[in-house]
Amino acid sequence: MISVLLADDQALVRAGFRALLDAEADITVVAEAGDGLAAVRAAAATRPDVVLMDIRMPGVDGLEATRRITTDPALADTRIVILTTFELDEYLFEALRVGASGFLVKDTEPVDLIRGVRAVAAGDALLSPGVTRRVIAEFASRDRRPAPALPPPDQLTDREREVVALVGAGLSNDEIAARLVVSPATAKTHVSRAMIKLAARDRAQLVVYAYEAGLVRPSWTD
Repeated sequence: MISVLLADDQALVRAGFRALLDAEADITVVAEAGDGLAAVRAAAATRPDVVLMDIRMPGVDGLEATRRITTDPALADTRIVILTTFELDEYLFEALRVGASGFLVKDTEPVDLIRGVRAVAAGDALLSPGVTRRVIAEFASRDRRPAPALPPPDQLTDREREVVALVGAGLSNDEIAARLVVSPATAKTHVSRAMIKLAARDRAQLVVYAYEAGLVRPSWTD
């Protein structure tokens, strides 16, 4: 059973998501929160598998709530999916940077919401490659704060650096396998090993790392 915490300041949105998710035999909504602080407290109390987190909430917003949850060792197995109204939300890149596993627009189709919750609970990142590239290209270039300390890429093998760069470019494991002329299982193994070496929670953080470590050339530098 996949446990889900809903964090959104609109009760109607929470009710709609709850109705969709609770209708699934393998998903249950264990708590709701109307702001970021309540979300952090509810996550600590229920330890959900997945948090659907609205990024724009009063008081402690979804970004700070995401940061607090992803840095809590007791919640290391909790995955956060950011809910946003716009694909190019100015906070999305920072949310990925601090540990969110992906994002969904609020008007996503119900079947995609359910599929996304299952995917994230299984350890995958919920990223639309095209949207992710646009988010990073649009907003990372505006970010003038010092980048956080990153593990050096030289701890990766040449092939692992190449794979991380392809992840950052938005390629799936199957696409990486085709590009490198290896099996999908081999591509997945390289991705997994890179995640372990870089202490990345999931594929979403590999995307951010690829840009911040300079393994992929951002479009705004062309």
